[in-house]
Amino acid sequence: MKRALKTFVLVFFLSISSLLATSQVPNSGSLSDTSEILQPKANHYKEAMLVTAILGQYHYNKPPFNDSLSSIVFERFINTLDNSRQYFMASDLEVLEDYRFHLDDDLKNGNLGAPFAIFEVFRHRFYNRVDKIQKRLHQGKSFDFTKDEFFDVNRESVAWAASERELDEIWRKNLKSQALNLKLSGDDWDTIVQKLTKRYEQYRKAISQYNSDDVFQLFMNSFSEAYDPHTNYFSPKRAAEFRIDMSRSLEGIGAQLGVENDYIVVKDIIPGGPAFKTNSLNVDDKIVAVAQEGDSIYTDLVGWRVDDAVQLIRGPKGTVVKLKVVSAEAGIHAKPKEVVLMRDKINLEEQSAQKKVIKFDNKEKSFKFGVITIPAFYLDFEAVKNGEEEFQSTHRDVKKLLGELKEEKVDGLIVDLRFNGGGSLEEAIQLTGLFINEGPVVQIRRSDGTVEHGEDDNPEVDFDGPLVVLVNRFSASASEIFAGAIQDYKRGLIIGEQTFGKGTVQQVIGLNRFLNTDEPLGQLKLTLAKYYRVTGSSTQHIGVTPDVELPSAYSAEEFGESSQPTALPWDEIQPIQFHSSNFINDSLMQHIEKAFQVRKKSDAELKLLEQNIEELNKLRETTVISLNEEVRKKEIDELDEWDSEDLLEENATIAPEIKDIMNEDEIPDTYLKEGAFILSELILAKVS
Repeated sequence: MKRALKTFVLVFFLSISSLLATSQVPNSGSLSDTSEILQPKANHYKEAMLVTAILGQYHYNKPPFNDSLSSIVFERFINTLDNSRQYFMASDLEVLEDYRFHLDDDLKNGNLGAPFAIFEVFRHRFYNRVDKIQKRLHQGKSFDFTKDEFFDVNRESVAWAASERELDEIWRKNLKSQALNLKLSGDDWDTIVQKLTKRYEQYRKAISQYNSDDVFQLFMNSFSEAYDPHTNYFSPKRAAEFRIDMSRSLEGIGAQLGVENDYIVVKDIIPGGPAFKTNSLNVDDKIVAVAQEGDSIYTDLVGWRVDDAVQLIRGPKGTVVKLKVVSAEAGIHAKPKEVVLMRDKINLEEQSAQKKVIKFDNKEKSFKFGVITIPAFYLDFEAVKNGEEEFQSTHRDVKKLLGELKEEKVDGLIVDLRFNGGGSLEEAIQLTGLFINEGPVVQIRRSDGTVEHGEDDNPEVDFDGPLVVLVNRFSASASEIFAGAIQDYKRGLIIGEQTFGKGTVQQVIGLNRFLNTDEPLGQLKLTLAKYYRVTGSSTQHIGVTPDVELPSAYSAEEFGESSQPTALPWDEIQPIQFHSSNFINDSLMQHIEKAFQVRKKSDAELKLLEQNIEELNKLRETTVISLNEEVRKKEIDELDEWDSEDLLEENATIAPEIKDIMNEDEIPDTYLKEGAFILSELILAKVS
């Protein structure tokens, strides 16, 4: 991969230099005053052409950059600016439609007039709308919360408003809904006006702070993500933030944040950080407000830029931050919960694999199982680069833990990969090697059709006993390679949910390497290859299907790779020769499946979990909310009684019959208990 990238750099540099020399850049006078109308910077023109050429020649998929793709870029940029269709009007889109099929030619020629013109229309509509909202708030009268009115919060697919009057009515209901939320939280009208005024002042401030780099990044991501969701452009500022995120050295709560529909959203939880250790935040949770230790007043974060919000959430080690969070699992009626976290530095040791021993009884037999939890596939690249013999890595740590568990004479092993988003490919290969004889683990196909094989060349097996691997919807990338290999080699059973489905390989490329300029340029994260299992099946889009599927609150349509409209498709290549262990065979699988189906019908905890998930899905499907105070209060009270957080909590109420045979601290969550049950059935079937 590295050798191919070097060749790519040399060839591409020669071919792009003459092209960039002919690009048209406005004179410096036209760029000096951006206080009224934002315009592209001089380097943006060359960056646009450069990124266009790189994507066209080296992206894995190489879709033709024609009118069809131009239309997708246009739609993505419009939706990036106004995903809820509350600012643009139908008449605006009729005018902007002229740009739809010209963006391909514009980008090839370094013409950025269209995105900046579109942004100016949006900004004008935005300012106009905020002015109207502020005027309504200061009319001195409250809303009538006794009327039976409704507001549909899901506006992603509705028609654009045909008139100013129609848009005014949409916003009247939107503002009324926000005011009702505050009223039900105990605020009087004066306080509601004060809070909403401040919120929309912050909205205006956020948009007013947009500069040319921000607009350029929004557009270039609308462009790059039309190829696939993992190909991204980073402005120089965002590239620096990305490097900090990857180094994970900042003090804070241990979460990567982004913005979606005016909300600060959790994009990733960093293993070893406060959010990870307390299990208090999840991916896609919305952080709606923040307060510091000792403060009783929260700062509303709705409408904030993510970099401004991060400044309030991050802080020195040992200090406390309080967050108001709307759970990703909850429906639209949910009230924000308070999350209190002590900021800390990310501890590498706490990101590492951990072990514990649990006890489980089944069919009058007692079992002792080892559990190894792996939050990420990590490798101390710096230590390896420096030639150090002792360095931290996933497979080294797990190898040591396996030795300790063998000394404790465990009957079987559970490898827990839930919420493991991936990491080092080499570590996934090496980890697989601890459980199989030598052989191929993964295939990597480049865009030119060449296929490489990642192999375990060590015949030594560190653990040859009964094995179960726990996965969920957020097990991704390297996790899927390991789980897929264990399944293909019939070495163990995969238990849990369908995994994420990220089967692509990215490389971060600095654009400064192509252009002779002292001005800092951005970076491009480019999809260059895809992963395939030894059977030839890709992990892309569909992930790994578990051998025993547990009830899941996360549908493939809403969470994971398949929820992304531009995700690369699943496909397959030729299988590679390998020798499976046959530790798992068809008759054994039939026995396990039969035993699990019997358990599903009789186990109180599993039945409760399925019921809770069914209720939760009904809540998620509800997008229309009442604007009647009495009705809304009743809905919220019912939700408080039916607390999705408690009902889906991993240490949910343990069924009475299970309590008789185990301690809560031994097996603290439902999925882990089911993993233990399957593992015990596997052992019992083997000895029978």
